Amino acid sequence: MSDEHVVFADGTTLSPQEVMMVAKQRASVAVSENAWPAIHAARGVVDRIVSTGETVYGINTGFGALVQERISTGDLAQLQLNLVRSHATALGEYMSVEAVRAMMLIRLNSLCKGHSGIHPDCIHQLVDYLNQSVHPAVPRIGSLGASGDLAPLSHLALALIGEGTVLEDGDVRPTSDALFDKGLAPVELTAKDGLSLINGTSQMTAYSALAQQELSELLILSDVVLAASMDARSCSLTPSREEVHQARPHPGQALVAQRLRAILSGSEILDSHEDCDRVQDPYSFRCAPQVHGAVYESYMRLSDMLYREINSATDNPLIFPEPDNPGTHEVVSQGNFHGEIIALSCDAMSLALFELGSISERRMDQMLDPTRSGLPAFLASNSGLESGLMIVQYSAGSSLSELHGQCTPRTAFSTSTSAGQEDHVSMGATAAWNLYTGVERLSEVLACELLIACEALEHAAHRSSPHVHGLVQLVRSVSPRLDGDRSTSEELRTLATTLRTGGWLARLEAEHGRLPR
Repeated sequence: MSDEHVVFADGTTLSPQEVMMVAKQRASVAVSENAWPAIHAARGVVDRIVSTGETVYGINTGFGALVQERISTGDLAQLQLNLVRSHATALGEYMSVEAVRAMMLIRLNSLCKGHSGIHPDCIHQLVDYLNQSVHPAVPRIGSLGASGDLAPLSHLALALIGEGTVLEDGDVRPTSDALFDKGLAPVELTAKDGLSLINGTSQMTAYSALAQQELSELLILSDVVLAASMDARSCSLTPSREEVHQARPHPGQALVAQRLRAILSGSEILDSHEDCDRVQDPYSFRCAPQVHGAVYESYMRLSDMLYREINSATDNPLIFPEPDNPGTHEVVSQGNFHGEIIALSCDAMSLALFELGSISERRMDQMLDPTRSGLPAFLASNSGLESGLMIVQYSAGSSLSELHGQCTPRTAFSTSTSAGQEDHVSMGATAAWNLYTGVERLSEVLACELLIACEALEHAAHRSSPHVHGLVQLVRSVSPRLDGDRSTSEELRTLATTLRTGGWLARLEAEHGRLPR
């Protein structure tokens, strides 16, 4: 665990970048001193209700369709234990350590907003688990996106109380054993604690944050890949002139056009065909600012939503203390656990990713077809005897096909649960996971385009721009130019992973100048 960076949970200012730092174990976690007064005030309301015996949902009643069942004071701790145990029913593969840590931090930050009424011991336990690398084993499938992410978060809560299992060095082991090794004790749940831990949008927000952070670099790199393809195909930059996009002032397309002008600045290839007789380039090049720009606007909307959601109180009921006017009205049953805003935002972004992959695949076709490119067929050294990069396009098409399936909205499905009490759900966790995996598929398509563009540029008589040439050099450190047919599978897999997570954008910008944001 890094001692250099500390991320503070305060319920108000946590960023997706900080979530990623903690998820990747590049920062430790602490609760901001500013958060404690609100945490204690909300907890005071819970303690008062327990002591007076007032009947309030989530504190001394049953849950869901069992809301009418009154629970005695002596059974309140058992009620919370039963809740966590009975709701820990998730299915499927385990969430990665990175995703679990993101979910833990987001849940912690929501509790620090001071409307949950959770006991401070639970907050301290979450901090200890994050800082001492105790990672609950959480099966991924089980959330309907309302009431929040109940089943996955219940597995998180199960580990906090010393039950269930944790992930350690790629294995699964009993939580009790891991706590013994680290000198930690299970937390004891009190009134409302279990419900506060498991009722919220933390899993879906975690996957949204991980996807958004990978896209923050991948979408900019997609424009550098586009620029490489443009020079490989000797395309014009004229459609990216500033006045064109002032005439249709959508911010996304204007930004992409500006970025293309910056990326291709200094391209000798671009200068060499200023007076060529080609009138117009194909749509996949000429309309790229309009397509890439629309995708970027979807990303900006996702980012705006995500920052708000990370810093929201999303459990039920919520507590709004009124010290001068105490009463049951301080506890409000509401629907902030409903993940519709996350689900719709992720579904929209998944559709946008397919569009970006689709136009990328069309540019591959333009570069590989000798009748349109003027280059050797499939960029092979000896066409006919060799197939060159023919099948790279096939693989891109296969990844694109998966993206096509993933752009079907997950939000379009709902189901009624809990005897009709919870009769509309968002499927937000499914939509967020769908987006998260979609980012990987997009990186594969872009890796295929990039490999093809680099090979096509080997046939250019002039040099491309510094940004494009820098990217080509990075690719060549992974994948040398063709010298006869060979398997490019591992090269493409490495390129896809590196485009998504490898820091190439930072290196390009450090060496050749920062690109417009």
